[in-house]
Amino acid sequence: MSEGEVFHEKQRLELCAIHALNNVLQEQVSTKETADDICKRLAPQCMVNPHRSMLGTGNYDVNVIMAALQSRELAAVWWDKRRTVQSLCVDKVQGFILNVPSRVSLGIVSLPVKRRHWLAVRQVNGHYYNLDSKLKSPVCIGNEADLRTFLSEVLSPDVAEMLLVVRRDVEEYGTWLNSDLRK
Repeated sequence: MSEGEVFHEKQRLELCAIHALNNVLQEQVSTKETADDICKRLAPQCMVNPHRSMLGTGNYDVNVIMAALQSRELAAVWWDKRRTVQSLCVDKVQGFILNVPSRVSLGIVSLPVKRRHWLAVRQVNGHYYNLDSKLKSPVCIGNEADLRTFLSEVLSPDVAEMLLVVRRDVEEYGTWLNSDLRK
């Protein structure tokens, strides 16, 4: 990746979890095959795997994301939305993976249906970017204050969720939370 370039995978099938992982890590580390292997390890005895779409088109759940991050010596910390994003120690967070409702479309026709969608947010070269795979290109969010505003707005609906992508030691010691708020 050259200076100023932001890695951004675009949406294919129902592979938004894979795209979110790759976008947050800023390189292609996960594929459909690696995600399917994780699914098999998570539910080896199941004929219909509960961690992905029955059709084999993706739609991976949070367990697959967490296992993929663990294989990279990272952790996913579920964000408790009762906390304010001001309590985040963002310099300890490598990236954010959000799960949000998203409209379903067939070509240019948008259907009156919403499904769950994974997207990534990450800092690259001093700026935070929305790396949603449904976007044509990365969208610059801005600085840390802009990031906090963005996250607050995205998380305001009750159905949106956020995972913090952190190193394992950051998860273990809870340093992703401002020190005056740790219990």
